[in-house]
Amino acid sequence: MVAGFIGFLVGQVVATVLEALGAALAHYPGGLSALAKASTPPWWANALGLLGIWMGFAAAIVFAYREGRLRPWPDQWRPRASDAFYVVLGVGCQYLIDAAYYPFHFKSLNRPVNHLFAASHGGGFIVVGLMTVFLAPLFEEWFFRGVLFRALAEGTHGMTRRSALVMAVVLSAALFGLAHGEPLEFAGLFALGIVLAIVAYRTRRLVPSYLTHAAFNATAFVMVIHLRSGH
Repeated sequence: MVAGFIGFLVGQVVATVLEALGAALAHYPGGLSALAKASTPPWWANALGLLGIWMGFAAAIVFAYREGRLRPWPDQWRPRASDAFYVVLGVGCQYLIDAAYYPFHFKSLNRPVNHLFAASHGGGFIVVGLMTVFLAPLFEEWFFRGVLFRALAEGTHGMTRRSALVMAVVLSAALFGLAHGEPLEFAGLFALGIVLAIVAYRTRRLVPSYLTHAAFNATAFVMVIHLRSGH
């Protein structure tokens, strides 16, 4: 659990360092300070930021498996034909969460999407899109469900198994939502985190939660493409 928090913090530091290097190499006006304040940063800044965060996640995963008592689930990354269901689940989750937010008409709800894609065009748009759809779910599922959720569910003493499981689902989902740093989107991400934790627990694998997460992100990405097309 501690390794998870350290990995997250390390990821933030590495992301900042990579963004600073990118700003210097690209001669970005104002440097890192201006880049941090930009509402629509260039695609390379978003890509480097994501890469840095994932490096921290990867370090925490390796530490948890090598130095901690955590052991991977058997066949946790082996796909099955029945896993196609989780693609449908991910798409459904995206539409359900969008429907839940719709009555409130939050004008700033699209800010994270604009932050990622507004200044991305051509190849940069494709790179950030692929990273968001395929790589972000990979590292996040391995970190939040494969390490944090399991550490909470299996390493809690003085609690019944059921209580530890409930606590692990809720806390890992809350951390997942908070890690995105978007207060307005927290409720939706928290709900998604609960679904992903339950999927991972019930299947004892990470492929199902990964596919659910990837389909969720892919649906949002398709919506961005649809809006850009002007339809």
